[in-house]
Amino acid sequence: MESFYDAINDELMLRQHKKDVFSKITIILRAIRFVIKYVTNTTLMHPFAPQKKSKTWKSFTRSPLFDIGQFLLLLVLMVFFLNRSVQDMGYHWQWYQIPRYLYVWDDSGFVAGPLLYGLGVTLKISAISLGFAFAIGLLTALLRLSSSVPGKVVARLYLEISRNTPLLIQLFFLYFVMGPILGLDRFWAAVLALSLFEGAYASEILRSGIMSVEKGQWEASHSLGLSYNHAYRFIVLPQAVRRVLPPLANQAISLIKDSALVSTIAVYDLTMEAQALISETFLTFELWFTVALMYLIITVFLSILVSYLEKQMSSPYRSDLSF
Repeated sequence: MESFYDAINDELMLRQHKKDVFSKITIILRAIRFVIKYVTNTTLMHPFAPQKKSKTWKSFTRSPLFDIGQFLLLLVLMVFFLNRSVQDMGYHWQWYQIPRYLYVWDDSGFVAGPLLYGLGVTLKISAISLGFAFAIGLLTALLRLSSSVPGKVVARLYLEISRNTPLLIQLFFLYFVMGPILGLDRFWAAVLALSLFEGAYASEILRSGIMSVEKGQWEASHSLGLSYNHAYRFIVLPQAVRRVLPPLANQAISLIKDSALVSTIAVYDLTMEAQALISETFLTFELWFTVALMYLIITVFLSILVSYLEKQMSSPYRSDLSF
């Protein structure tokens, strides 16, 4: 009997042991399945799956405050590194002397300083050159699109020469070689050089804008009885200019910055005035930083003006005419 009871006890203990082992295995399997399910929902099983971010963080990164914070952080880093470099260099800043080179108040009132006078010359050269560059670019674009073979050859030759030679060399050639022949002083030689150089790039921009106008626009203008010139004037060019306004604005900004090269032929623009003041006062960094800030203000203002013109000129009926 005892052996019988011992056998039953052993059998019960074996079953209990198997039951415990099975329970442990079940728990382990459930844990493994939970881990796999968790990892699958993240990026371990799918490393290239997009991360799910909270809506709060996503909205914050898209807010203007995040951009302002990044800009302020960049300014802090720039000031920090500039301060470190100045300390290592041992340079003594004299910003208090800069205002008198911008303007002076005397008994007669407001008097522009050398920097503002040079800025006026820069704006004058840039404005005249921009008008001439647009006219030259439009004429060159029309010649390239015309059926005249001599016109195409002349336009292509002008483009290749202007775009593939440095502006400084063109400036020297027009002032020292063509200036005495044509009777050009340094101011108009600078205007002509900038106009020809920027006009080559403006012509390609305008030509691409004209070619982007749909063929149906030409057909509609001819069906209305418009002549070739009137179709260009009233139908094609308004749409082309609207489409190429951003690259033309970039070209205008490039012209303003390129106008600094006219100082090489002794035109007293903003850059030349700064060079003359530096040779007298040795305020190298203060004056160059001031000049850079003045150029930056002009170009930013021009960019804002062009953005406003884009919104005003965008068509409310055709989405492809909007930028």
